[in-house]
Amino acid sequence: MTDSVPLIDAATVERLSPMPELIATLRAAFENGGYQSPPRYAHDMSKTSSLLLMPSWNESSRLGVKIVNVDRVARPSVRSSYVLMDRATARPLAVLDGATLTRRRTAAASVLAATFLARPDSRRLLLLGTGAMIPALIEAYASAFPIETILIWGRDPQNAATAAAQARASNFKAEAVTDVRAALSSADIVSSATLATSPLIHGADLREGMHVDLIGAFRPEMCEADGVCFSRARVFVDTYAGAMEEAGDLLQAIDGGHIRADDIAADLTALCQKKHAGRGTDRDAITLFKSVGAALEDLAAAELVFEKWQQN
Repeated sequence: MTDSVPLIDAATVERLSPMPELIATLRAAFENGGYQSPPRYAHDMSKTSSLLLMPSWNESSRLGVKIVNVDRVARPSVRSSYVLMDRATARPLAVLDGATLTRRRTAAASVLAATFLARPDSRRLLLLGTGAMIPALIEAYASAFPIETILIWGRDPQNAATAAAQARASNFKAEAVTDVRAALSSADIVSSATLATSPLIHGADLREGMHVDLIGAFRPEMCEADGVCFSRARVFVDTYAGAMEEAGDLLQAIDGGHIRADDIAADLTALCQKKHAGRGTDRDAITLFKSVGAALEDLAAAELVFEKWQQN
């Protein structure tokens, strides 16, 4: 390889991170340990935009930093780059398209959690949001569950219709919905990936046995689910440190007295290391996974892509 740093574009990141392999890679990272990830740095750049820096390193030879610009009024709302480096020298090994890496590792982490928390026979998937996360979530969930029907809700019904049409073009049975409450009445899994600041999911509408996957609300003032949702569910998080610092709807549920911090059942490491059974055999339990993103997921995913790129 020459001294120039390779730029691994979005299409290549997607091609070299097939969901079953990416989910297995994240599972191994959480299960085996060896990754260090301090809480991410976040700073407001304007009234609508934030800068996020997410570093991580492992015990062997790599470190990486994701540089993220989140602008709630821009489209796409998230733009980022990932710099993968040699740990000993800090020499860049590659710069990867960070937005694609983030979408794919986020979807993979949600589905990794769902393999412990959702019913294995879950067939109806409700997606809240119409952004760039939706195709990755569909791909990830369909790779691990026998999904038969996909329902898609968005604030703009036309965007929801477009997202459903795109899913159908990929041979999924999908339809747009306008009533979240009605859609929840039949969903096995609801996955929310929005920038909402008020609840979209209300605990009174949850039914026994369903799994709730909350991806948005990465800042304290943001919220996708109300406090009753948390009080009715067994609550799990990706990392304790990240959740207690940034998970808006979780923090609001705690502040409102719906749950306590020590009511959180386990994090993703404990699930992967089989220190907690997750759903176990209780088919009627409502489970909830709240994620804000973990830097180790970025590094593990970037290493997978980079190693496969080297083999090409």
